[in-house]
Amino acid sequence: MPTIEQARAWYPEYDPVHGFDHILRVLHMAEYIAKAEGADLEIVRAAALLHDASGAETGGEKRSEHQHHSAEFAKEILRAESWPPERIAAVQHCIRAHRFRGDEAPQSLEAKVLFDADKLDVIGAFGVARTLAYDVVMHWPFHAAVSEQFLKTGIKVEGETHSSYHEFIFKLGKIIDRLHTKTAKHIGETRQTFLNDYFRQLDVEARGEI
Repeated sequence: MPTIEQARAWYPEYDPVHGFDHILRVLHMAEYIAKAEGADLEIVRAAALLHDASGAETGGEKRSEHQHHSAEFAKEILRAESWPPERIAAVQHCIRAHRFRGDEAPQSLEAKVLFDADKLDVIGAFGVARTLAYDVVMHWPFHAAVSEQFLKTGIKVEGETHSSYHEFIFKLGKIIDRLHTKTAKHIGETRQTFLNDYFRQLDVEARGEI
């Protein structure tokens, strides 16, 4: 079983969005949900420690496909520990299925637990902080006007600036509806309300409303 100290070496020393502090929060949340839901703790722990281990660096070229790179990296790590192929495959599925914009939906209970734990870290106080930090790294504004096309389709018009507010409209404001487990949905209620209130207030202030 990979250890926390072993995992620390797989992540950059500093990344305000996908750094090791994010991994630890996801690990602890995933363990909590797994115990409450009756999931396989070993699968969940390994997947949580490895889910962003390759290509997830904020602003990195492999970011959009990091779930696949991390799944392959996980196979190498777990093979070296002599894990059975079927349990390695279970961990890999969790990792490939953890992204909101991913191309593989979580099917197993363990994959649903990791997905939920990872998504709970994008709402609430840390969710707001991570979203704004991503803007700083990417040189995006915190708020920009959202086109009618983006509101309807999630696709920006030509020349439209991306911002945290766009992420709220497209993704962050809908996290609670995408969670799978009863435990995560209960935890997510307060966090989703906090994040929604923040971005609605951001929009009010950006528009110059009193």
